[in-house]
This record gives sequence, C-alpha cells and structure tokens, in this order.
Amino acid sequence: MPQLRKPYLLYLGDAQHPTDAKTACGLRDWCPADVVGEWSLPTAAVSVGLPRCSPAEAAAQGAGSLVIGIASVGGKVPDSWLPDLEAAIAAGMDIVSGMHTRLTSFSSLVAAAARHGVTLHDVRHSDTTFPAGTGLPRPGLRVATVGTDCALGKKYTALALTRALEARGQKATFRATGQTGIMIAGSGIAIDAVVADFIAGAAEVLSPANDPDHWDVIEGQGSLFHPAYAGVTLGLLHGSQPDFLVLCHDPTRKTIEYRPDFPIPPLPVAAEQYLVNARVTNRNVRLAGVSINSSSLDDGAWARYRAQVEQEMGVPVCDPLRGGMDLIVSRLLGV
Repeated sequence: MPQLRKPYLLYLGDAQHPTDAKTACGLRDWCPADVVGEWSLPTAAVSVGLPRCSPAEAAAQGAGSLVIGIASVGGKVPDSWLPDLEAAIAAGMDIVSGMHTRLTSFSSLVAAAARHGVTLHDVRHSDTTFPAGTGLPRPGLRVATVGTDCALGKKYTALALTRALEARGQKATFRATGQTGIMIAGSGIAIDAVVADFIAGAAEVLSPANDPDHWDVIEGQGSLFHPAYAGVTLGLLHGSQPDFLVLCHDPTRKTIEYRPDFPIPPLPVAAEQYLVNARVTNRNVRLAGVSINSSSLDDGAWARYRAQVEQEMGVPVCDPLRGGMDLIVSRLLGV
C-alpha cells in the first residue's frame, strides 16, 4: 500500500457547494496536524476555514502533498485546475486525488511529475494485484463498522473508535477503505475500485496477521441493503473476518438514500443479517454496539432515542461526535 507524503495542502478548486468539500472537511476534522492550509481558484465559493496558502507557500512550510479536497458528482478533474496542480508539482509536492478522473490521464501532469521527481497518487485506483480471499483465520483482533445505508458515519465511527481504543492504552490501527479515509490515514485500499473477485483478498491484505492484542479498526463501505453496493460490503466483510461489528445508522432515513423503493430494515434485523454474513469467515463474530448519526436530533430527542435503541439492541449506543464510544470499547475489551 503506497504511503502518502504529509502534511497536506487542501485544494478546493472552484467548488461552489459546501458538500463538495467533504474530503477536505474530513481531513480538517480528523488529522488537523497534517494540514497546513487550503488553496482554491478565485471563482471558488467554498472554504473549510483554514489559512490560505499558495502551493509555493505551503511547500515552504514543509507540505509534502497537495490533496484534491473535492468529492464532486461525477468525480471529474477539470482543465481549469491544471495550472494550480502543476504549480504544486513545481514546488516539489506530490498530488493526491480521490476523483474518478485519473491524474495520470493528463500528459502535462505526468511530464511535470517526472521532471520534478514527485508522485501522482490516484488513491481511488490501484494497479496492485490482490489475491483471492482465503477465509483462513489469522492472529490479531478486528472490529468493522457496517451500515444500514451509505454515507451515514462508518468512517467517523471507525476513526473515533480507534482513538478511544488508543486512549485506553490499546494497540489500534485505523484501516482505511475509501479515498478520504486513505488520505487521513496516509495509506489504505479503496475497496470499491477492486475487481469483485479480489475484494475479500484485498481486505485480508489490508488487515493482515498481527499481534494477538492488536486491534484493526476497519472502515466499512456501502451497505448490505443497497441494491448497487452490497457486493462491496459483503466482500469487505468476509475478508476482514471481524471479531466485532459496530452497526451505523441515521434515524432520519427510512429508505436507502436515492432509492425510495428499498426500505431500511429495523435495526435488530439489520444487525442479524450482518452477523449471519460475517459468520461465513468468523463464526464467533459479535455485535459490539450501535453508532448513530444523530445530527438531526436535539439533546433531549437524542437522549430518548439512544435509550430506546439501547433497550431494543442490548448493546451500547453512541454518536461519535456526541460521545459514548468508550462504552463500546469496554464491550470490546470485555470490561
């Protein structure tokens, strides 16, 4: 797995909507010490509240990479961004992108990178050949975040869980499986870009044999209940062979987002379906807790909803941004 050069300069291009900058926001929130500032075109209408630094200024501060902090619909890299990307290359920085358009599809960037001895990282794409999954047990402890739908907190939950384990003196590693997680961690595998036959094998590579007391915290992708992405979820689940699962949910969603014909099952049903599928490669897997994206709930509503879910599920319930993760860690550790 390639390692990314930190710290980062976050590039916002000509973004017009705050939601386009979710990659930059994730990096700002979860690895602020690895970010020196932001840069954008004059036409951009979005900022993530960091100091503005030109590529040359960021390089002078020690930045190792310019990261495209945009996750726009379609994932295209427009030609209007190329002068800024080439300026970063000329300043000695690698370019890191999670867009669908490959950086290496631009001959000017390829030539500039070769000339200045830097690397173009298309983290959503991998030229690595992964093996097929074996399903064989391996030492080490693993916990995976899974979800009732996409984009509802699996990454944030895994990052918060890693920090909570470390705070308890545990050896723990966040294992990134999506482009933003890879940029936060500095390494990982974009599971949704792996050929289907090798997803489980890639997950085994991502969370290899380790010390018996070491925790791999595996970022979930997709959802078993999503008509398009369930295959990615299942391959990741089988290859990860988690000892524990944390189920993530957004209580405002009654159907899969943008798929109104696909209802989200009740939490007990969702948890049991995940456990049944996880038992294919780890018969002893257990549910450690439920993580809720409670951003739509005020404090009182959140307290009531949390109590209701805890009674219904019989496990600790948390929101990674509102606390409670330590209760899930206690369940992981059996204390």
